[in-house]
Amino acid sequence: MVALQVHFWLAASLVSSVAAAQSLLQDAALLSYIDRRFLALERRLEKCNQDLLEHVEEFREFSKALLSRLAGLKAGKAELRGQVETLLSRVERAQRDIDYLGSTTASNACLEVHQDLLEQQLLEEAEEKKRIKLMLNASCDHVLAGIRSLKVVKKTGGKHGSWMKDPGRKHAKIYLLSGSVNNVVWEFANIMAFMESNQTLKAGRVPLPLPWEGTGHVIHQGFLFYHRHGSLNEIIKFHIHRRSIADQMLLPGAGRIPAYQLSPQTKIDLAVDEQGLWALHAEPETGGNIVITKINPAAMAVEHSWDSPCSSQGAEAAFMACNTLHVVYNSPSGGSSRIQCVYDVLGAPGAPLKPGLHFPKRQGGHSSVHYNPKERQLFAWGDGSQIVYKLHTEQKA
Repeated sequence: MVALQVHFWLAASLVSSVAAAQSLLQDAALLSYIDRRFLALERRLEKCNQDLLEHVEEFREFSKALLSRLAGLKAGKAELRGQVETLLSRVERAQRDIDYLGSTTASNACLEVHQDLLEQQLLEEAEEKKRIKLMLNASCDHVLAGIRSLKVVKKTGGKHGSWMKDPGRKHAKIYLLSGSVNNVVWEFANIMAFMESNQTLKAGRVPLPLPWEGTGHVIHQGFLFYHRHGSLNEIIKFHIHRRSIADQMLLPGAGRIPAYQLSPQTKIDLAVDEQGLWALHAEPETGGNIVITKINPAAMAVEHSWDSPCSSQGAEAAFMACNTLHVVYNSPSGGSSRIQCVYDVLGAPGAPLKPGLHFPKRQGGHSSVHYNPKERQLFAWGDGSQIVYKLHTEQKA
């Protein structure tokens, strides 16, 4: 029994000794790992200290170089200041000499210079007028003397719209643009096809990529010119045959107020006469008077502008004929339309219009009035009716 107890005690002591030995080995390994980590940290700190010392040395060298440069700039600044002061003194002396010479010069020399400038200005103005006359060809030899008759060709569409021919083409096509905002142009082979009862069956449909605004569009040399809807003053040049936009331009000053008080839907009214393409609009700066602009249709650029004396108040439409603006007035309720203001951009006298040139046999208003220089007729849109007015002209005095 005693031997058995001794055996158990020895076994327990042996197990305890083995466990203690294992614990010591683990502690030794941990201490070795910690020692290695400390050595690595010491090496890193030593490297950081070395790098810091190198950066400090580089900064010292840079500071020395910068101080040397600043010293050189300071010396250069002092030298430059001395040169500037010398130059100022020389300028002051020269100014005193000039003042002395000016005081001894006769005053009539200044008068001669002013006279030369005035003559030069007058010469330039004369050259500008000559250039404008050449630009407009000055070939118009007639003035509007009366409106002979009217013909209601058809009644279609709403209150606003415009219809026209292309005076620059030999064909007899009719173009219909219904509404003050739309993007579809109807093209008819001739006036007879347009007058048919079911017109859309014989009409070509020309869709526009961008809609128009107002009723002031024109067709000239195969292109449709119109004010783009949603823009202040952008004019689109649309190629009818190719069904594509050819060009566009902005008309300075236009689009802020209606061109005519009685046609508020139209901000820019385009027109064609014997001299080409024009644009009519009103501006607040002119007191609401109509501004005339000659446009180069090929370059889509402004050639010249004139402020006319014709007011947009009480006006419903206007047209250009032979370089001359003709403004159509009416009453707000729609009465007898009349041309009450004309303005020739070349300064030639117009036909006498007292008390006014009335449109014949019709009561109501016009949404648009366009002049056809080839036929010398007006194509008008009045309360949904498409109307032709024949004109009577006389030779200019």
